[in-house]
Amino acid sequence: MTTLQSATNTILAGDSLPPAAAPVAPAVSGKTWLAVVGATLGAFMAVLNIQIVNASLADIQGGIGAGIDDGGWISTSYLIAEIVVIPLSGWLAQVFSVRIYLLTNALLFLVFSAACALAQDLPQMIALRAVQGFTGGVLIPMAFTLIITLLPKAKQPIGLAMFAISATFAPAIGPTIGGYLTENFGWEYVFYVNIVPGAVMIAMLFFSLEATPMNLPLLRDGDWAGIITMAIGLAALQTVLEEGNKDDWFGSPFIVRLAVIAAVALTLFLAIELAATKPLLNLRILFRRNFGFGVLANFLLGVSLYGSVYILPVYLSRIQGYNSEQIGMVLAWTGLPQLVLIPLVPRLMQRLDPRLVIGIGFVLFGGSNFLNIHMTNDYAADQLFWPNVIRAFGQALVFAPLSAVATAGVETENAGSASALFNMMRNLGGAIGIAALQTLLTKREQYHSNVLSQQVTMFEQATRTRLDQLTQYFMSHGVIDRVDAVHHAYVAIGKIIQKQAFILGFSDTFYLLGVSQIVALAAALMLARPDRLDGGGAH
Repeated sequence: MTTLQSATNTILAGDSLPPAAAPVAPAVSGKTWLAVVGATLGAFMAVLNIQIVNASLADIQGGIGAGIDDGGWISTSYLIAEIVVIPLSGWLAQVFSVRIYLLTNALLFLVFSAACALAQDLPQMIALRAVQGFTGGVLIPMAFTLIITLLPKAKQPIGLAMFAISATFAPAIGPTIGGYLTENFGWEYVFYVNIVPGAVMIAMLFFSLEATPMNLPLLRDGDWAGIITMAIGLAALQTVLEEGNKDDWFGSPFIVRLAVIAAVALTLFLAIELAATKPLLNLRILFRRNFGFGVLANFLLGVSLYGSVYILPVYLSRIQGYNSEQIGMVLAWTGLPQLVLIPLVPRLMQRLDPRLVIGIGFVLFGGSNFLNIHMTNDYAADQLFWPNVIRAFGQALVFAPLSAVATAGVETENAGSASALFNMMRNLGGAIGIAALQTLLTKREQYHSNVLSQQVTMFEQATRTRLDQLTQYFMSHGVIDRVDAVHHAYVAIGKIIQKQAFILGFSDTFYLLGVSQIVALAAALMLARPDRLDGGGAH
């Protein structure tokens, strides 16, 4: 039952007031909606910049002369800065005022987006991407905070549905936009694309956000111990997750040192926040049933959301030989249906128990992953169409009601902490999910390769027949010496085995993604009934 419906029924149940006296939802001014739309547009651009750049990373590396391994820092630097600034944003907005803080970072985000397109070498690009990530990371939690503080409870599902476009639609459509721009205009345009919508965002925020005085004395009283340990811990953890698989995880002294630093710093951060009288983040709200289970479900949503957007392009590129534009067209079907469904979600939340909507969403999302666990050599765009469409419907159904139920009853003074924790944990889930998928793919490819190699022996007639066919093929295509032709045949069989092992490994990664959504569904089932929530439940 929504807040409005609950209040209406209470009044109508009494005899002292006529039905005409039933309260109506408080009006929301056009200026407020302008602020919410502008902020969510900024969040959309910030999230989009993760995937849009990843889709064009090979071209960017070539354009600035970066190696394959070092080029990964183009994405890593952005993600580190983003995940560090998200929990800081609530406090910094109090210090500098929401208007000044949001407008300043929105403007700097555009400036550094354009600067990235002009980078001449890898160190420049890494530095510029870090600053871009720091400014862009502000836009994500601030949009969420404005929705849950400026909008009345009855209107928050609409705002959260708008925010869902940035949280779930942007990662899905990012590779499509990035691939198209790179193939047709050049990699620089994945950065230039921010300028026009960014200018619209700044104009919206400039005319809609109320000017309030800064509170600079808060800098003196800030939770600096918490800030420092949090920043060090999250930066180290994000680096471990981004670079661990490439560096063989704990076989690398660099990764071991960073893991120890992350563990110590984040443990200290938790202790400091739970003991502080004015903590940077009020972690105690995690012990509230709905917020705690909501954050857990959101974390697992991030695992599968970002994990699927990572693994599909790798599969299509490595196994099917797709270019970035072709990959983008396949992934478009994980995004485009969301534009149709997301606007309908607030109405579904009015008519159905929001937990039911969340549950259906997780079932669809998980099921879409399980549809991909029997991949073959012919599994390409056509076979991925329905799993991608089902995934799109699942993502669209989950986010807005999950956000609404999780944050219902959160007080205004805790809105910044709730926004930071909710958004940071989704991003952290994505980072952990991608790292787990990278490692799983590597290990399972090795496992399947060993199993297949044991079955492909010279004792099998099928193997000998295939070897003879390949030998004849190479001899008829320019290889004169039979010994060389036999060697080429062995190499070709080895590549076939490796390709099949990778396909089986990719199937295993989708199985893991499906399981993560089953666990997320279990967490969602632990949410309290909406009509028992403070502030009217699911709105």
